[in-house]
Order: sequence, then C-alpha cells, then structure tokens
Amino acid sequence: MLQSLFDKKNNHRCTDFIWSGPCSAESYEQVFETASQLKQKGIETIRAGIWKPRTRPNSFEGIGYPALDWMADIKNKLSVEITTEVASAKHVEACLKSGFDALWIGARTTVNPFLVQEIAESLRGVDIPVFIKNPIHAEIGLWIGAIERFEQMNISKIGNIFRGFHTMNSAPYRNQPVWKLALEVKRQFPGIPMICDPSHIAGKRNLLKGISQTAIDLNFDGLMLESHINPDSALSDSLQQLTPANLFTMLEELVQKKDHFINPEIVQEFQKVRVDIDQLDKKLLEIIENRAELIDKIGDWKDANQVQIFQLERYQQILESRKKYAKDLQYLPQDFVQELFELIHKFSIAQQLGKNQ
Repeated sequence: MLQSLFDKKNNHRCTDFIWSGPCSAESYEQVFETASQLKQKGIETIRAGIWKPRTRPNSFEGIGYPALDWMADIKNKLSVEITTEVASAKHVEACLKSGFDALWIGARTTVNPFLVQEIAESLRGVDIPVFIKNPIHAEIGLWIGAIERFEQMNISKIGNIFRGFHTMNSAPYRNQPVWKLALEVKRQFPGIPMICDPSHIAGKRNLLKGISQTAIDLNFDGLMLESHINPDSALSDSLQQLTPANLFTMLEELVQKKDHFINPEIVQEFQKVRVDIDQLDKKLLEIIENRAELIDKIGDWKDANQVQIFQLERYQQILESRKKYAKDLQYLPQDFVQELFELIHKFSIAQQLGKNQ
C-alpha cells in the first residue's frame, strides 16, 4: 500500500501500486460499493474527492465535510487506506481528525504558493504521506517550489502525481502529457515517488490504457485511476471513470516491463551500442562547438559593422532548410528537427548578445 512507495529497499513496479476510487464522494453507498469491489481485487488505497475545485460556480463542488464520516467508516469496515485532495489548512485539520492515510494537493492549488505554504505549515510534524500534483500549466518551477515548501516543513513522505498540463489544444487528451517535464522533476528528485494519473490526462475511457502503458514504460511508481460503480451517472468527470470490473480488465491487459536485460548476449551487444552512442555524442558536441566558433566570427562582424544580431529572414531560412535536409532521413521527424534548431539558434543569439554585454 502507501508505505511501499516510501520503502527504499522495495524495488516495486508501477503496477504494484494502484490507487483508485471515484472522482467525487457522492453518497455513502456509492463510495462504499466502489471501494468494496476494488478491495475484492486487491486495491486497498481508495481515493474520493470531498472538496472539488471547479472553474465555474453552480457546478458540483463536492459533498464537503459530511463525506469525511463516510470515508472514515469505510476505512474501518473494509480495512482500506483513504485519501482525498485538500486545498486549505482547514481541510487538512478535518482530514487528520478523520484518520485519512494520505492527502494530495491538486493542480489548481499547486499554482498558488500562499496556499501551498499554508498547507505545508499545517502538516509540520505530521507523519502522513503528501502527494503534489503538477500545476495546471506547464511550469515545473511551481511544482518544484511546492515540493521544496513541504521539504522545509520536514515532511518525510512526499510524492508527486503527474496529471498532464492544460493547453489550448490538448487533443485527443484532456490534459497534454508532456512526459519530458514529469521526467525532469523525477530526475531532480529521484527519491520522491512519481505517480501517474491517467484519468485526468486522458479525459476519456478509451485513452486510459495507452496512457497507463506509457507510464509503465517510463518507470513511474504507480497509477491513480478513477473508478465509479456507475460512471455514466457520476456528478463529475463521468467520461474518464471506469467501473471496478472494467478497471481490472484494463489492468490485466497492461504489460509490466523488466528493469534490465536478462540475456547475457543481449547485455553485451547492448553495451557495445551504448559505447557507439557515446562516441557519436562526443562527435556531435565537437560539431556544435565548431558551429559556435563560426557564430562567434559572425558576431564579431556584426558588431564591427553595427549590424543587428537577430535576422528574421535568416532564422526562417535555417528552420525551413534544415527540415528539408531531414526530409529523407528515417529517424528524425520534422517537428524534432525544428525544435532542435530553434534551440541551437536560441543559443547562437545568446552567444552573440553575450559578446556585446
């Protein structure tokens, strides 16, 4: 269960920790029946939203404080762990009194350092796991800042939840899964578990399996998936919730990958290829260094002749011509080539600006 995520000696796999339950606690019967069916199949960490932050008023914003007693009773009767989202110190206080086993900070809260600080201070000295969802928009500085605020309160069990980012066009997903940002946070905080929330990334049931499999392939530490006994009647996020039976069917179809190769012959060949990659990377850096030397010369000419550094026509020419160069290459899609040369050009501009400062 939750403790396994923080056991340094436990080399668990992504599918070893599944966190599930309804998006919202709508009635005692609804949560109890959902939790009961999940427990029968081995899921013992139950989630349910008690307070639901909504964008517009008059939407269902959760049952609120009465649902605390429901969750506490379900915990005692089913011997499960109970968790919910908190957005204020008052929420934290109420959940601690009701015996909750873990709390999480939602994406709308993570963007507000004042609220994060308030919640962190209310948990000072409390031995309870706290999970932090990424902020709504793709700004990992806010995510990292939230982690640091809880660390400063000496909270020892901190976890992260990746639920994707809101973008103007995230189709086909509800929230764009910018995996590289989640992996960057995981790189900076290797000791903090990273859970994936496919439900909020997908927004639709038919996309849940693909997102879940990607999280497994990227070595996430667990999955949070929403489940409801009657999803079509759910008061919130009905399209992304699965019945417990359908959830288990999907989980059985997921493929848990191995941590490393087992066949000694493959291991040997694999290491050889890695050496080749290392050598190519070295050559690639030498080529970029040679390019930077030429940029330095161009920068001197521009400065000596009072010519502007940024040349829009040249920049557009670089992007279009490099994509044409890559058109017949097998492994380099044009969007990657464009992103690569946008980064290279950004460095070139900064290099020339630096000479003039």
